Amino acid sequence: MQDYIFHSQEKTGQTRKIAFLRIALLILLLVAMAMGVTKLVGHFTSSGDNSSATDEEVIPLPPIEKTRPLSLLKTAPAEKPQPMETKTAKKTTETKDQPPNANTTAEKQERPARQPTSKPAVAQNDKTPAKKKDTAGAEAKPKPTLTWKTHKIASGENLARIFRSMDLPPGLLQQILHSSKTAGGLAHIKPGELLKFAFNGNGTLQALTLERNPASSLKIKRTPKGFSAREVTKPVKHRIATAHGAIVTSLFADGQKAGMSDSQVMQLAKIFGWEIDFALELRKGDRFSIIYRENLVDGKKLSNGPILAAEFINRGKVHRAIRYTDASGETAYYDPSGHAKKRAFIRTPVKFNRISSRFTLKRWHPILKRWRSHKGVDYAAPEGTPVKATGDGRVVFCGRKGGYGNVIFLKHGGRYTTVYGHLSRFARGMRVGKRVRQSQIIGYVGHTGLATGPHLHYEFRVNGVHRNPLTVKLPKSLRLPRKELIRFRKLAQPLVAKLDRLRAKSMVASAAKP
Repeated sequence: MQDYIFHSQEKTGQTRKIAFLRIALLILLLVAMAMGVTKLVGHFTSSGDNSSATDEEVIPLPPIEKTRPLSLLKTAPAEKPQPMETKTAKKTTETKDQPPNANTTAEKQERPARQPTSKPAVAQNDKTPAKKKDTAGAEAKPKPTLTWKTHKIASGENLARIFRSMDLPPGLLQQILHSSKTAGGLAHIKPGELLKFAFNGNGTLQALTLERNPASSLKIKRTPKGFSAREVTKPVKHRIATAHGAIVTSLFADGQKAGMSDSQVMQLAKIFGWEIDFALELRKGDRFSIIYRENLVDGKKLSNGPILAAEFINRGKVHRAIRYTDASGETAYYDPSGHAKKRAFIRTPVKFNRISSRFTLKRWHPILKRWRSHKGVDYAAPEGTPVKATGDGRVVFCGRKGGYGNVIFLKHGGRYTTVYGHLSRFARGMRVGKRVRQSQIIGYVGHTGLATGPHLHYEFRVNGVHRNPLTVKLPKSLRLPRKELIRFRKLAQPLVAKLDRLRAKSMVASAAKP
């Protein structure tokens, strides 16, 4: 029993020792854990302090103005640096509850605040546009290249045939012509003009140009809505030019040798055709001179203008002509005294087969069956034969009038009147007030009114009195009225002086030739 009690006490004591050991180990473990947590907290705290100290020890950057390139310093004005909060100030605000360190505070007072390490604003601004340019260049699409084909319009060609030759559908032509009134002008093409077609890579028509001449063109362009058209006209400038020469072989050959075009030679012959028979009266040694106008576009010669003044010396006789436009807009050539170069009237107004009735004061009328005067001449000709005005004039009557049937009255100046009766119809555009030129077609032969067959009844009146058209003395030429004559002489004087100089120059050049 005692042994049992002794062993029980011994076992109880061992149990207590084990319990105390366990409690002690638990306490040590807790203490170690507490110390580890404390060290860990202290480590993080000291890391923050060290980083702050490191930040505070960084050498501050110089001002922004001193970091700019020299080229910018010369051109761009200096910018004031904007004040920014430092990390030191932020740290002081966040840790204001902690007791400040005297040494740290002194260092902060001695060291300036750390400047931001970002790049200068000017450098950023310089790079920004470059980026935009690169972006714009990357986004810009290259313009599609166009292939141009040129076609010179030949006589007898039309737009449909030209479009077929370019492998373009007929519907496209109609679409262009009906796109606008301006584009409709494309239909009025003439031989010698140029048509230029522009195609993209897919063979689609993108643009079309009708080049009438270097000064005028019609441009048509494809748009998202269809086609747009516009007329393009370049300004035409003028300058005065001259030409002179002598007859050696013929007027055409020697005129071309002098620098005249074929049309200018024809014009010269027409001006003096009333006075000189160039087929029979031309002689070797005859001299000619012209003053004419040249048309220029972009400084280059476009064409020859009209002859302003001309001189022809035929067998020693001097013939001169000055171009003049009167107040009514009529243009003609006159000699220096103001007389027209061409004759006022031609003798017959129609190409006739025979004279069916002459001018007489007593004639048996085949329709009225009585005697009456016939104050004109009847020219028998097939119906529809053209009737020409015998002189320049103005229409004072155009219509149906009694026995004349369809008739036209022309007034020539203040003294002369011509009458054209029994016409089948009038030429297009004939109306009262219209001005006509000599030899211009005004109507066609017929047998309207009191007529037994197709013929032209022609009358010539001087101051209202009928005269025989076959025998009347026709005026050689009409002279300018007094008011027009004063203006004409002012225009003619410098041209006549220039003709004198050209004659002297031509004579010197001829004398110098062997």
